[in-house]
Amino acid sequence: MTLNVAIIGAGAIAHDHAAALDGLSGVRVSHVISSDPSRAAAVAARAPGAVPTAEAAAVLADPAVTGVSICTATPTHAAWALRSAESGKHVHVEKPVALSLTDFDAMAEACRRARVVFMVGQTVRFQPVVAELAAAVRAGDIGTPRLLHLSWYTGHTWPGGWRAWQLDPAKSGGHPVHNGTHALDLATWLFERRPIRVFARGFPTFAADLPTPDSFHLTVRFDDGSLALIELSYGLTRSGDFLRRYVLAGERGTLAHSTEDEPALISEAAKPAPASIAGAMDRQLDHWVRLIRGEAEPIVRLDQVRATLATALAAQQSLITGQPVEVDHA
Repeated sequence: MTLNVAIIGAGAIAHDHAAALDGLSGVRVSHVISSDPSRAAAVAARAPGAVPTAEAAAVLADPAVTGVSICTATPTHAAWALRSAESGKHVHVEKPVALSLTDFDAMAEACRRARVVFMVGQTVRFQPVVAELAAAVRAGDIGTPRLLHLSWYTGHTWPGGWRAWQLDPAKSGGHPVHNGTHALDLATWLFERRPIRVFARGFPTFAADLPTPDSFHLTVRFDDGSLALIELSYGLTRSGDFLRRYVLAGERGTLAHSTEDEPALISEAAKPAPASIAGAMDRQLDHWVRLIRGEAEPIVRLDQVRATLATALAAQQSLITGQPVEVDHA
């Protein structure tokens, strides 16, 4: 049976969703919903047969539409998820899932009541190297993990990067929420413990004119004393520049990986993603489809998504105040 999926939103990430969904067997992108006809048409072109439309109510009322993938700005996620769940549609939503725990709880409850799948797109969990890290931890290869050190550097924000809602903390939640969610989710997943305290420091590097720091450091303490040290920068000078290092130390050993060690053919004209992260969006959306079909158990657990959001919100508060902040899970 073919699953018809409507994409809500027509920004950059919607193009990735359209291409990934179009490549899945038994899945068809039926609609792309946006108030901007030209942008909707551009996304629909990534999935032949998809219909660009601004008529969201008609799409959500269509019984032939099985699910929706929400790719809009973060402040609208909750409203779209509630409308979609009430219409009986399975929900996939981009990260960060929401800007408050209240909104997240409302989204999760609406999907639970409607008995539809609710999945948050924590793409990092579906990257090959991260999946291998998690599998090694679960197998007990290093004993209990105690220290995680992440260094992620990307050429994205400057020059020619974000100039829209992502730069407004009132709309994005701030950089630790909008982008830090990836690394915070990874730490929460690998440790499988509750974050309790976070300290954030922001740094304007190559993008000193932006209203949000393009680089920042996070120190996260977990409830058993484990520690995550996270360095994130989206300010490398050239778009497409990329470096990631992972070190995970446990009581009986250490796991490590760096994209510097991966073979690659890179030129100014072609900068493919490292093999350690390639294909993550395809696997992420395939997993959502398999959840809808009852063929899988959730890789992205909602309790961990909630803990990650609480930590990201605390990190933004720490960035503002310059002080460590206790993570409020209430």
